[in-house]
Order: sequence, then C-alpha cells, then structure tokens
Amino acid sequence: MDLAEFNRLPADDARGILRPCLDVDRWIDAIVDARPLADLDSAKAASSAAVPLSAAEIDAAMSHHPRIGEKAKGDSVEAAHSSREQAGLGTLEADVQSQLAAGNAAYEDRFDRVFLIRAAGRSPEEILSELQRRMDNTAEDETAEVGQQLIQIAELRLEGILS
Repeated sequence: MDLAEFNRLPADDARGILRPCLDVDRWIDAIVDARPLADLDSAKAASSAAVPLSAAEIDAAMSHHPRIGEKAKGDSVEAAHSSREQAGLGTLEADVQSQLAAGNAAYEDRFDRVFLIRAAGRSPEEILSELQRRMDNTAEDETAEVGQQLIQIAELRLEGILS
C-alpha cells in the first residue's frame, strides 16, 4: 500500500492497518487524524504527537512483542513484523545466544517486562550491549526508554507498510 491509498482509506480501515504497528489508540488516532499525509516525514511528525507513551500504553503494547532472540508465536501481522525485524540477528553464536538469554532473564527480574529494543539495523552484539547498559536504568528511565523503542519500531513498521 502506498501513502495515497492509506490517505483514502476510511478511518476504521486505516486504524486496522496501523494497529499492528503499535497497539496504542492515542498513537493510531494521531496518525489517522493527521491525514492526508504528504509523506513519511509527516507520518512520523504525527507519530511524535503521541510521545511520550504512558506506562499503561507501554504495558498494553508490550504484549505483542516476543523476547529478543526468540521467534514470535502465531501467524498474526505483529508476529510477521517481529520475525522480519529480528531476521538480521540470523543464527546467533552459542555464546551470544546464552548471554542474551541470561540478559533477558535478568532484565525481566529487574523490570518485570520483556526487554524491548528496535532490533532492525542492530547486530546481536549491539543489542546485548544495550541490554547491559539499560540494566543500570531506574524503573522510570527504563519505562521511558521502552516507550521510545516502541515508537521507533512502530515508525519502521509504518514505513514498511506505506512504501
């Protein structure tokens, strides 16, 4: 679908297209309400109107994201997005896989949620380094960082849909 097609969709259909990008009504509505969008930059500007995400919005959106390094379950649009985004990780070396698994477990113990990062464009080593860095965040800082990662993921997904 291109941007012109998206702009012509009825609002409810446009919402349905956006929901797999980020299941946050406020974010979806910001983009739908900004139509017609001139280009991807205007879509990203509309996306930024929903920043920062609230803790409740983050918690709801997180339910659609698998652990980093794990395959998404099911055949939903969200699962397909996650699989593509993590495809760059390829087959992880045993050492990196082990460190990611241990890091995921430690992160979940500390923050009571799955570690989330925009995987697209990052190497396994970069992801592991970010996981380790973020373990030092306060709960408040980490919630904000997760919100930023969700927006980055959503904008990449949106770009993929509209190009």
